[in-house]
Amino acid sequence: MHLIDGPVPASAIAELLAKAGNDAESGAHSLFVGQVRRDEVEGRQVKGIEYSAYEEMVITEADKISKTILSEFNDVRGLEILHSRGLVGAGEISMVVLASAGHRKQAFSACSKAVELIKEKLPIWKKEIFEDESGRWKANEAL
Repeated sequence: MHLIDGPVPASAIAELLAKAGNDAESGAHSLFVGQVRRDEVEGRQVKGIEYSAYEEMVITEADKISKTILSEFNDVRGLEILHSRGLVGAGEISMVVLASAGHRKQAFSACSKAVELIKEKLPIWKKEIFEDESGRWKANEAL
């Protein structure tokens, strides 16, 4: 788990993919890339989200999520999580999850489950910032 100040840069995603490619035992990598939407809320447009995190608990909870994924999906070889803290503008990347497995079905399933657990468990809070500079706290939405 890595917390990144501001948006997740493309170079960080490229590094994850390069590292995953070095694992010749994995035959599949499932990648989730989450970005901030320019939603309209009550007539105002979201220009970004400010993420706040309780870092020590984020690391602890992310470790629990990784252990859960690795125990539930016996073909999964690794799980990488990048998440922003601070301000991320609309259209910018705020979260990346990469699950590596021997086969695609477990890579897809593990990545999807990890994203849901992150939304549910990680102590990261979101404040929508609107074009008029006002803001509101937003709850994570599970599927």
